[in-house]
Amino acid sequence: MPSRRPDQPFTRFRPCIDLHEGRVKQIVGGTLTDHGGGLQTNFVSDRPAEWFADRYRMDDLRGGHVILLGPGNLPAAHAALAAYRDGLQVGGGITAETAGDWLTAGATHVIATSFLFDADGHFQEDRLAELVSEVGWEQLVIDLSCRTRPAKEGGGWVVAMRQWQQRTDLEVTHDTLDALAGSCAEFLIHAADVEGRCQGIDASLVRLLGSWGKKPVTYAGGARSLEDLHMVEQISGGRVDLTIGSALDIFGGSLVKYAECVEFNHRFD
Repeated sequence: MPSRRPDQPFTRFRPCIDLHEGRVKQIVGGTLTDHGGGLQTNFVSDRPAEWFADRYRMDDLRGGHVILLGPGNLPAAHAALAAYRDGLQVGGGITAETAGDWLTAGATHVIATSFLFDADGHFQEDRLAELVSEVGWEQLVIDLSCRTRPAKEGGGWVVAMRQWQQRTDLEVTHDTLDALAGSCAEFLIHAADVEGRCQGIDASLVRLLGSWGKKPVTYAGGARSLEDLHMVEQISGGRVDLTIGSALDIFGGSLVKYAECVEFNHRFD
């Protein structure tokens, strides 16, 4: 069994349950739109959301997220939270009015995304303050899922909302993380350009997040092997956790075994 210092951070595998039209799916990032055209789906499960939640509970995997991708997902999300009460975060359409209800339903945290921006993609500090007032920063996760910005526009990453179709005015930088850190417990960041493609993680983004390292951060997007967990740990200094979706065998993938991810999380037990 590997050893580590008690104060040494280490990367964890974070599970997920992505819900679309009431079913557990794996969707290629950036292809989900309001009108539904062009949707690319890697996996549609015959098992209900609560099956996955109960599996995560039995394997003592904490900090995973349930994401509601559009309408028709409320019953499935509630079933998942009931199966693993106080073990999962929930996001997708969260507002100040609904956030408290999700915590009552069993979520450990609510994940804020589009609610934090106006229709034109401008960040709204008052909405963040409203959420913090409702649930407290300790139970709030800020979603800074993003898309890459072309080099001719300065490069880097820009937060995207509305199924990652609309870029906002908020960049993913150390300054942004510093400005928001006092208002949340964690950050969740999908790299939308590689999400669901199983072509490898955005190592530059992971490195940026790891070099900040002041609060827990979960990265998702492109993971395709167990080695990606080790890579994220190495390049982030153990300060960034990793979600694996489409490559995972429980989601129809053939590249990563779920059992090995569970073992990775419990390697220091």
